[in-house]
Amino acid sequence: MYKSAAPERSSLWIRRFQPSPAAPAQLVCLPHAGGSAGYFLPVARAMNTSVDVLAVQYPGRQDRAAEPCVEDLHELADLVVRELRPWSDRPLTLFGHSLGASLAFEVAVRLEREGIELQGVIASGRRAPSRPRDEYVHLLDDRALIRDMERLSGTDPRMLRDPEILEMILPYVRSDYKAAETYRCRPGADSIDRPILLLTGDADPHVTTAEAEAWADHTTGDFSLRTFAGGHFFLNDHALSVIPAINAFISGHRSMANIA
Repeated sequence: MYKSAAPERSSLWIRRFQPSPAAPAQLVCLPHAGGSAGYFLPVARAMNTSVDVLAVQYPGRQDRAAEPCVEDLHELADLVVRELRPWSDRPLTLFGHSLGASLAFEVAVRLEREGIELQGVIASGRRAPSRPRDEYVHLLDDRALIRDMERLSGTDPRMLRDPEILEMILPYVRSDYKAAETYRCRPGADSIDRPILLLTGDADPHVTTAEAEAWADHTTGDFSLRTFAGGHFFLNDHALSVIPAINAFISGHRSMANIA
């Protein structure tokens, strides 16, 4: 059985909704632009007991509203790696949606560089790091930003009609959009050794088939692609299929090296 590498791992960054300290593997969930750790509460509840689910809470939102947002994805990746080091007593699998998928890849690059045991990356709703687009939604006015959020159907429409809520959420949404839209992977750090699973929606306006398949260029390990019916937030409609796919990926690539 695994034992914790650190007696205290309290952090505003890491949320653990359903602790499974005896689980041999950990799943680290990284939210989309405008998202929060709470988006992954259903994932934590649905995963089998062999996986301990951790969700990352970015600065600038909810209980971290007083903290400055991080507008550079590389800086955000450095900070997330710092927070994950105390959790490196068990193998980590990274699961990120949209912005979180790009972040998961950059975190994986850094974890491999440090020799931290990584089982793989599950990227969702995001084109490959080598396929950037020129996007400038983060530079547009609030109305245009809200229209884009409506188009993607990932935010409760009632929130987008409430001026007080919008005043709270738009600053960190804009910051997240900037991080996503300005991200470029760095030459020489554009591939990992561990497997990648890419989940995508067949009607996602942000990811074409070619952009999804290009994730294969970013691993020297196995690559697999699962396509679901739906748009950018296809995850919301396909939990009954996505959760087993995540469990299967983790169990299929689980390292037994550190299991006593």
